[in-house]
Amino acid sequence: MLKIAFSPVYKYELPDGHRFPMAKYELLPEQLLYEGTVAEANFFHPDLLDKAVALQTHTEQYWDKLTTVSLSDREVRAIGFPINEKFVTRGRHIAQGTVQCALFAMQHGLAMNIAGGTHHAFADRGEGYCCFNDQSVAATFLLHNNLARKILIVDLDVHQGNGTAHIFRHEPRVFTFSMHGERNYPLRKETSDLDLHLPDGMDDKPYLLLLRETLPRLLNAVQPDFVFYLSGVDILETDKLGRLSISRTGCRERDRIVLDLCRRHRLPVAVSMGGGYSHRLADIVEAHANTFRVAQEVFF
Repeated sequence: MLKIAFSPVYKYELPDGHRFPMAKYELLPEQLLYEGTVAEANFFHPDLLDKAVALQTHTEQYWDKLTTVSLSDREVRAIGFPINEKFVTRGRHIAQGTVQCALFAMQHGLAMNIAGGTHHAFADRGEGYCCFNDQSVAATFLLHNNLARKILIVDLDVHQGNGTAHIFRHEPRVFTFSMHGERNYPLRKETSDLDLHLPDGMDDKPYLLLLRETLPRLLNAVQPDFVFYLSGVDILETDKLGRLSISRTGCRERDRIVLDLCRRHRLPVAVSMGGGYSHRLADIVEAHANTFRVAQEVFF
């Protein structure tokens, strides 16, 4: 059974002037329920991330600054959102949602978080709308509890997972793979175990060919026993921040390639949604919904 992490706090109310598409976190589950892709029983409300689990990945100083809402103005600007208690609580639910998804994936093969993909958060700071790095927290949790031997993070958001790469730069049990826009945010890239830098305007055919050539070889070389997949839909040609030219069909095929390979290799996979900034909210929701539709088709 597909288990999906979702909480009403995912839709964080931003002050006027902020254009981050928070409404997608509310509309996506409604769409999936309406069309019958999932049922209410598929959803679970994630707990709050515990401090002890957070500190396996993040520094105590950073945790204290977040939970007491005492970040400096510079640190707040780097995150890009006004920081208050509700924002931090939201981040804790999202990160814990991915931890719980990892545990569900071990039972059912796959589990998904309606939010997550906060890959710009470093151990000691946040960046790019991210405060806690949910997939890093979950991966470290699995390692800390001897639930995984080797983890592969497949990050196909249009932006490099710089925080994730930095967190695991000295951790041989986690292999970080990021396939992202070369000229996109962040301007200063970190070094993943494998980075594929994509040119502006890349469309479906070369993108999917590159993924089909790379991921099977990577699975054979890394030999992971768990996969985290970041399925950002900011690769779409309609995305106002993406700089790539992937169609919605191509984006769906990308998801199928990743999930089908995981299923055929019998690898449990936890999926986080990542970014999506198309001009039309309907394009964002539909592309994210495709990831859930493909997951049901491939795994269930």
